[in-house]
Amino acid sequence: MKILITGGCGFIGSNFVSFMAEQSPADELINLDKLTYAGNPENLSDVEALPHYTFVRGDICDRPLVEEIVSSGVDCIVNFAAESHVDRSIQDASVFIKTNVEGTHVLLEAARTHGVSRFVQVSTDEVYGSLGPAGYFTEKSPLSPNSPYAASKTGADLLVRAYCRTYGFPGIITRCSNNYGPYQFPEKLIPLMITNAMEGKELPVYGDGLNVRDWIHVEDHCRAIGVVIQHGTEGEVYNIGGNNERMNIEIVRQILKVMGHSEDLIRFVRDRLGHDRRYAIDSSKIRKELGWKDLIAFESGLTDTVTWYTEHGSWWKRVKTGEYLKYYEATYGRRSET
Repeated sequence: MKILITGGCGFIGSNFVSFMAEQSPADELINLDKLTYAGNPENLSDVEALPHYTFVRGDICDRPLVEEIVSSGVDCIVNFAAESHVDRSIQDASVFIKTNVEGTHVLLEAARTHGVSRFVQVSTDEVYGSLGPAGYFTEKSPLSPNSPYAASKTGADLLVRAYCRTYGFPGIITRCSNNYGPYQFPEKLIPLMITNAMEGKELPVYGDGLNVRDWIHVEDHCRAIGVVIQHGTEGEVYNIGGNNERMNIEIVRQILKVMGHSEDLIRFVRDRLGHDRRYAIDSSKIRKELGWKDLIAFESGLTDTVTWYTEHGSWWKRVKTGEYLKYYEATYGRRSET
């Protein structure tokens, strides 16, 4: 099978490329990534020399390029390519609309034109909005996004749904809860707290720290997408979650405990605009219908993640200082500014 993976140099995308290279070595993998600030080719140093792996630097909004790739006989598209940082979407939503909505449309049109047999849209639980203290998001929950990022992902999901209904398009949508694990860009909560603690810096926590998220290890997420590719039903939505609800302040305190640091490093800062209070995923559908289950317990997964960042200091230091961007320019020319 020939699989186009978009955004394969990002956090989840690069973990998925590595996962597929190991689990399905006969599949041909094409990684299309624009190499924005959050895409790092170093994440894939273990697979870049494999004979069935090809990297293409490019934008999913580039219609001629996407057409050229998809027309080469692509069987499956897995769309990770997205602008995903909520704070950045609050500052400027335009790039989120362009990449997340317009880029998805370009992929859909190319896939429809050239008869791609499976299209997996990798989405987020943030499209559902915020929950009260009880209940869970199901695949039937109304879409009620509260940030420009979530709204752009909702728009992309609705496009995929419309193509499935209108054209009989072989699309599937996955909506996952918060991921953590290796190679996560250190603007996100867990790697930011780990790396700041290593540097003896303050750990900024939004508001009162009581916002709740459901956490899943990126490895478990990658396995879920693999199951969806093989066994998912066209036109369906699958929620993916780890049943690990934690308040943000709990996460921060647990990280400090694992690292043996004092909670004196914690600093509460002004809350994010429109900050959703709670997300919680009901993932019973993918568990019952497709037989997927998460394998990595949160406590051990978090400890392993702390260990990974401890052992890969050169990686995250190059990212936090911007040194990794020199690798882009030396290898691929100037990077994308968005």
